[in-house]
Amino acid sequence: MPDLPPTAHRLTDWVRYPKAVLAWAVGVLALWCAVSAQAEPPGATVVDDRGTVVPLQPVPRRIVSLLPSLTESVCALGQCAKLVGVDRYSNYPTSVQQLTRVGGGLDPNIEAIVALKPDLVLVASSAPGTERLRALGLRVAALEPKDYASAVRVLGTLGQLLGVDMASAVVQTMEADMRAAVAQVPASARGKRVYFEVSPGPYAASASSFLGQTLERLGLQNTVAGSLGPFPKVNPEFVVRAQPDVIMVGDSNADTMQSRPGWSSLTALRARRVCAFSKDEADRLVRAGPRMAHGAALVARCLQTVYGAAPARAGNQVGAP
Repeated sequence: MPDLPPTAHRLTDWVRYPKAVLAWAVGVLALWCAVSAQAEPPGATVVDDRGTVVPLQPVPRRIVSLLPSLTESVCALGQCAKLVGVDRYSNYPTSVQQLTRVGGGLDPNIEAIVALKPDLVLVASSAPGTERLRALGLRVAALEPKDYASAVRVLGTLGQLLGVDMASAVVQTMEADMRAAVAQVPASARGKRVYFEVSPGPYAASASSFLGQTLERLGLQNTVAGSLGPFPKVNPEFVVRAQPDVIMVGDSNADTMQSRPGWSSLTALRARRVCAFSKDEADRLVRAGPRMAHGAALVARCLQTVYGAAPARAGNQVGAP
């Protein structure tokens, strides 16, 4: 509480002007309480995903993000204007495409980051260069959403770091959008077995990945067991043995699938039950962040197309002629 004026400490003034002094003191106390309720207490901190204590003060004004999902989370919390630099893969919303690029999550350009004079740098929990950035005096928060639960947690932590109280509203919107996506899945698609390929290799999204969680919430089964890890590299013959009902893949890989050993015998290919997602659609699907429900909507629309329901904008059918 602020110091009282010298006269207020004099007993004579308390006797002479009791009502005035009391009213002044009550007013100061009320003002102090109001400010304290709106601001984090001095010394307040959060613990990031690497177990490092990160101070909340001062509220950041210049932010560098080295992970697309963190970039999107900052913007979802209404703080896009504070971003001054992003990694090479951050591309949403479109406004961030004009920002300075500072390398990638695995190869950050330390000099470029320092030159931007950020008061907060956001990195993945496994990002290299984190300790060097801290040694240079920068405040760094290592946060990495990997599934629905951690995406919600990261939004809450970011909200504290950015000094905004919007995380709960963002999460409520995500949940509403997810429920809407679930409602769009055709009844004939429920319980179908899906093979979801995330990148060449091929690497698949297993049941333990956040994409696997999305498929489960949509009432689908995953042909790749979670015990193999979130995004395991699979043998093409594994997919042939699994015989998925539906194949989901980026459109850049779709044209080469039939040339893989044994894949011409896949029922999903022969029946054209394949969804090829564009790069923009794939970005929404493979990032564990505030747009995860948008990715679920893409899958639902794809299933509508594959199973003869309402036509869908997202997700194209490909297969044997």
